[in-house]
Amino acid sequence: SGVAWNESHHCRLLAGLVPDQFQMCRRNLEVMHSIVQAAHHTKSVCQKTFADMRWNCSSIQRAPSFGPDLLKGTRESAFVYALAAAAVTHSIAQACTSGLLPLCSCGSVPSELPGPDFRWGGCGDNLGYGLQLGAAFADSALKSSKLGMQALKAMNLHNNAVGRQVVSDSLDTKCKCHGVSGSCSVKTCWKGLPNLDEIASDLKSKYLAAIKVTHRLIGLRKQLIPKEMDVRPVKDTDLVYLINSPDYCTPNANLGSLGTQDRQCNKTSVGSDSCNLMCCGRGYNTYTEEVVERCHCKYHWCCYVVCKRCRRKVERYVCK
Repeated sequence: SGVAWNESHHCRLLAGLVPDQFQMCRRNLEVMHSIVQAAHHTKSVCQKTFADMRWNCSSIQRAPSFGPDLLKGTRESAFVYALAAAAVTHSIAQACTSGLLPLCSCGSVPSELPGPDFRWGGCGDNLGYGLQLGAAFADSALKSSKLGMQALKAMNLHNNAVGRQVVSDSLDTKCKCHGVSGSCSVKTCWKGLPNLDEIASDLKSKYLAAIKVTHRLIGLRKQLIPKEMDVRPVKDTDLVYLINSPDYCTPNANLGSLGTQDRQCNKTSVGSDSCNLMCCGRGYNTYTEEVVERCHCKYHWCCYVVCKRCRRKVERYVCK
């Protein structure tokens, strides 16, 4: 993270780059900081998004040395590839806006006419540049490799594209008010992206509705089609996977499952973080923990808040 990215030999510091990515690094050194940031954000956001599920994305910490759960075409690998592709596009698009990249700047002014109460201005996120360089970097690792299963490559390329499509669809109008005493008589608006957490939330919905596919010759070329005949055709917006995931209940190194023993669960929940689902019916242990928190806060004129520190005991529940 602390690398300056101003010398071409810095590209050798990144493990796992394919030749095309290495050449892109040498030609676009100034972009590499954004790509490294995207990798960090992919890790943290993935774990945050799945914190309440049996598979909590902990395996992503080993990147780029993925385990079986992220290498064999599972639903989980579909999510990770889509999120990583989205994160690279998102990071580069916003770096342009921040003035961090010399070869790009603000996004172009939207072609749609502004409304009567606002005008286009500000500095929009440069989605076009983010999509272009993001796709070149994320997809080259899959396109340049001659080894491996063709079905898996097709799946990963498809899911990369889904991740970028979610970013494109999330571009929204953001505005700033002007006027006397904040009257908002005039608004300046631009197109901006939400934070990566929102994009990950959309991708999680697609993960839950992902379609199991097979790679089959249809006409003159191979395509990803649903494994089950009664499932609708795959859309460009669907995440797809090739093999079923383990249930992640018990440790199994061959499947990439760490199990849920010692995971914290929610006794009152009926969702995926409930003690019944998280602990796979094995039951749970209860323990009491003392927490210290701010309390009895008072506002003092002007302008600060004074709080006391209170201790209270809370019950925690941990899977057997």
